[in-house]
Amino acid sequence: MTSPLVELETFLELPPHARLLGLDLGTKTIGLALSDVERQIATPLETIQRVKFGLDAAALLKIAEKYQVAGLVIGLPLNMDGTEGPRVQSTRAFVRNLAPLTALPIVFWDERMSTLAVTRTLLDADASRAKRAAVVDKMAAAYILQGALDRLGRLSAVEEDDEEQFRR
Repeated sequence: MTSPLVELETFLELPPHARLLGLDLGTKTIGLALSDVERQIATPLETIQRVKFGLDAAALLKIAEKYQVAGLVIGLPLNMDGTEGPRVQSTRAFVRNLAPLTALPIVFWDERMSTLAVTRTLLDADASRAKRAAVVDKMAAAYILQGALDRLGRLSAVEEDDEEQFRR
């Protein structure tokens, strides 16, 4: 079974009330965030400590099954100028290896500045260094997922407007 990489618009066709799982892939951890069933709000979920791909993928897919996830939103760590570097290659390799293990559709989402934005928020909240280290990955995953959810919401509104005009 293969998991297609899809465009975000494809997620509009997912079953209603199905959640999305956001991922922030790091070299040592995978931050996870979960959408609500209305796919409007992303909430930090947990952080998986990376061991090796097989164990990482099994943990990720177990969580996806537990929360009845219908799709994955994976942060793509592009360089600031939009080019792809080694981290993007690593992320794409992870997805290539994950694809045969799941039927879930996967979409990449530009994650530039996500960790920086989350870190600034935590600094503004006066979170200690230890607290920041414990939550930054899952909060970055929520930031990534929220961006995709916001875009899905705008796409859905445009689609509804188009249908309304067609009916007139």
